Amino acid sequence: MVDQTNKDERYKARQQKVQEKVNARVEAAQKEKGLFLVITGNGKGKTTSGFGTVARAVGHGQKCGVGQFIKGTWDCGERNLLESHGVTFAVMATGFTWDTQDKKADTAAAQETWAECKKMLADGSYDVVLLDELTYMVTYGYIELDEVVAAINNRPVMQSVIVTGRGAHRTLMELADTVSEVRNVKHAFENGVKARKGVDW
Repeated sequence: MVDQTNKDERYKARQQKVQEKVNARVEAAQKEKGLFLVITGNGKGKTTSGFGTVARAVGHGQKCGVGQFIKGTWDCGERNLLESHGVTFAVMATGFTWDTQDKKADTAAAQETWAECKKMLADGSYDVVLLDELTYMVTYGYIELDEVVAAINNRPVMQSVIVTGRGAHRTLMELADTVSEVRNVKHAFENGVKARKGVDW
């Protein structure tokens, strides 16, 4: 019984120290500004994470916008839900570049969608803007990196921006406040399992 009491006291003391450190960090983090987040890596879940943040913001009554590149021809469960809650969507709607195999048309579609995204990035009424799969547009040269950086740097100070996609450019990662890398450990598709509605799309 004495040993258990000592263990409980030591545990409580350790947890109190942890609490003090956490509280000190929370107290020190008082700067208010919109965040720039990059969600990259080869694993599944980048778009899901981005949309999860948008859903969270909508749940707090915030105004959100989404620019969708690459996957625009798919039936999108997130879009089906979020458009009905006032989220603005700009959709490239050409599908994967390996489907179109037409760089000129893909570039024009990307530029058209990007023009709508830039309007959202310049509009102070938007609290959160998701640029889904934008990294590919930069990698393929459909949208200039410098233009993306300028739009993000010049956005309203309280607006948060999320960029998703594989192979995020180093410049975007350095500019970001938060960078998350989704690592692929295992994927059902590699074992011949078909993508599932409601889980994969």
